[in-house]
Amino acid sequence: MVLTAVAGCGVLGGAAEETAGPAAPGEVEKSRIRLGLLPILDVAPVHIAIKRGYFEQEGLEVEPITIQGGAAAIPGLVSGDLDMTFGNFVSFFAAQAKETAKNVGGLRLIMDGYQAKPEMFLVLAKADSDIKSPKDLEGKTLGINTTRNIAELTFRATLEANNVDPGKVTFKEVPLPDMEAAVENGVVDAAFSSEPFITRAQRNSGQIAVLDAASGPTDGIPIAGYGTTGKFLQDNPKTVAAFQRALVKGQRDAGDQPLVRQLLTEYAKVDSETAALVHFGEFPTTLDATRLQRVADLMKTYGLLETKFDVALMLAPAPGS
Repeated sequence: MVLTAVAGCGVLGGAAEETAGPAAPGEVEKSRIRLGLLPILDVAPVHIAIKRGYFEQEGLEVEPITIQGGAAAIPGLVSGDLDMTFGNFVSFFAAQAKETAKNVGGLRLIMDGYQAKPEMFLVLAKADSDIKSPKDLEGKTLGINTTRNIAELTFRATLEANNVDPGKVTFKEVPLPDMEAAVENGVVDAAFSSEPFITRAQRNSGQIAVLDAASGPTDGIPIAGYGTTGKFLQDNPKTVAAFQRALVKGQRDAGDQPLVRQLLTEYAKVDSETAALVHFGEFPTTLDATRLQRVADLMKTYGLLETKFDVALMLAPAPGS
């Protein structure tokens, strides 16, 4: 499948949702979707769409499958163990550039998911650690859920903005739910974390923030979205369109913070007091090539891409296009 965007169809927005009606049960090519998800705040819209029956209305049943990160989920897409997955844009772009999914028509982005705001992407250290500022991270080991992802990109960019050499930090992969313990037990010196695990580590262990990785050069940067393979999109266009329509509703409903905080206690397994304090990012309802290109350009700047990369070629058509 040639990875080219349909002119005018790279944006998934409200107008497309209104003009394309719900799919009747049995009308989609595949009714049960295996969807890779992380147990983090970013994917709350999926759980909203499940809880409020938006997927069911479209003739879909979504089976959430826990992943460690976007990079780890991409082999699942290629093998067919996953039909779609949530993942950070860095991992999607890097895999596409390396033609990791070439035999399944490449990777296609079907929905934006999460956009950065202050205090939702933090590097944390123990309260009594000698790490008090970004400069203190030099020579230290940092916990990260997977390397060469959005966490590494934003970390490198914000370290450099604070006059720190990112090459002097060693990465160690740690699942997000285990970051707090890894810091407390000395497995790593500090950890790159996201919500709700930031708030949990601060409340439970008194861990302190030494760097906000969603600031300066990465302020407002797109974080992650939902993708599939070109082959799955080609074989199941009605299924993908139905998924898009349902998830747009979930993204919009994620503005209801009390609802999201309640759901966090269920799927992320955090207590209600922690859920009440988490910092929110933004939940976009459009796939915008200009906004996502910012990520690819930063990747080239910091060596995560070798050449300029055009993200528009990865955007799937909006439903009804």
